[in-house]
Amino acid sequence: MKKYKLYKSTAVLFLSVITLGTLSSCNTENIEDVQNKGAFDSENFYQNRDQAFQALVATYDPIGKYASSSENMLVFLNAASDDFYSGGGSGSDGIGIQGFSNYSIDPIIMPQSYWNIYFQGISRANALIEKLPEISMDSNEKARFNAESLVLRSMYYFELLRMFKNIPLILKPVQASDNYFNMPQEDPKKVYQQIENDMLAAIPILPVRVSGVENGRLTQGAAKALLGKIYLYDGKKDLAAVQFADVNGVPGGTSQYGYKLLTNFNNLWDFKNKFNSESVFELVCTSNVNATWTITAGRSRGNIVNQMVGPRSFRRTDAGIAAKVKDVYTGGWGFNAVTEDLFNFMQGDPRMDATIYNAKKLKEDGYINYVSGYKDTGYFLNKFLPTQTDRSTGGGNVELNFAQDIYIIRLADTYLLEAESLNASGARAQALLDAVRKRVGLPSVPVSMQAIKDERRRELAGEGHRWFDLVRWGDASLVLGNRGFKPNKNEVLPIPYKELINTVIKQNPGY
Repeated sequence: MKKYKLYKSTAVLFLSVITLGTLSSCNTENIEDVQNKGAFDSENFYQNRDQAFQALVATYDPIGKYASSSENMLVFLNAASDDFYSGGGSGSDGIGIQGFSNYSIDPIIMPQSYWNIYFQGISRANALIEKLPEISMDSNEKARFNAESLVLRSMYYFELLRMFKNIPLILKPVQASDNYFNMPQEDPKKVYQQIENDMLAAIPILPVRVSGVENGRLTQGAAKALLGKIYLYDGKKDLAAVQFADVNGVPGGTSQYGYKLLTNFNNLWDFKNKFNSESVFELVCTSNVNATWTITAGRSRGNIVNQMVGPRSFRRTDAGIAAKVKDVYTGGWGFNAVTEDLFNFMQGDPRMDATIYNAKKLKEDGYINYVSGYKDTGYFLNKFLPTQTDRSTGGGNVELNFAQDIYIIRLADTYLLEAESLNASGARAQALLDAVRKRVGLPSVPVSMQAIKDERRRELAGEGHRWFDLVRWGDASLVLGNRGFKPNKNEVLPIPYKELINTVIKQNPGY
């Protein structure tokens, strides 16, 4: 686990979670890799409120892992599910994605970034939590910064638990004098207990709502939704249901936090529809960084999922232009090809067209052309498919600067998670399922675990949830066996080989 040193010389850029208006003059060049020292250079930092805020911004930064790099969570997780193939240009394009998709993944090709990005966030949270008591600033704001740091640290630990299960638990800054290489993995149950306690302590301190330049910062509702997910994955359904009920309110209505299902499912995927009523917590993506491959590719704040899932060399024919066929961005990379299984499963569902772009049919009808990529089926993930009008008009490389936000948690997700936490039975579970279906004009079906599984697959297709759902339900070996999934092994990922060198960290079973 590499740690990072924070210097005073410049401010920290964080556009993934907080809007540009707050931090327009910042950059990330002050974050410098200090291998194996694991300590913040705090001698001249953490002196005032502004520096504490810069450190908080840096602590939010790893949330960008969901979409703001080519090794993003969304494309990676989609590729391992039954709903998508890896795609890309060839079977070696994005070797980690390919390996996860066909379950040949091993410690060598496992991308290290999925491990170290979250430990970087944990390190930053630890440093800020330790230093905040010494900083002279408003006590209420100090308490809020501390609460946000606790929730972020919990979120990063949760992602590590879901992916790797067996991880170290580090709750204070690692000093240069510490034995960095002798940090053993902790019992996952103890990690869960720690982050659940931290979340409970933090939630009452967070604001009920935020607006304006604070959009994207944590709120009570977002933290409760996250805690509900943590409880559910920890097997504590009763506690999960309580948290989700607070977030969801009356099914189909407006909750105490202002959350409400959008009337039109299609509007969820409008690039401009940021912070809508269904968004509980989202990653903010922007083109304002004007990222380029040579200067800022490593810290682009654009949505690179948009670039990755687009058809390769797409173009409309004259007939397609006349028919006003969707003018898709021409330079996609063809990742996350939709499987025939998902295409067939979605037939007759009102969410079909918003979810899947049927380029196969349009090509057969002579309206479009594109170059087939690896594992191409002719079906593309329409939720994140950019059009020509979605291209950035500013500087930088187009592929790094799409601005569609990513829902980390949205209300339809928490409705269905609460119904699952209620053991898929009872009047409230039925009402939650009905509300998700009613929004798209579907009739009620009797609530059951299978009905919830099917609804999650259709409602949340392509949003990075399916693989975790299959593992949580114990369905992965059955559904993904034909991909090479092996039970008692592939429920967790291999720890990257470089993280094992000269440490006491032990590889996960089967790898």
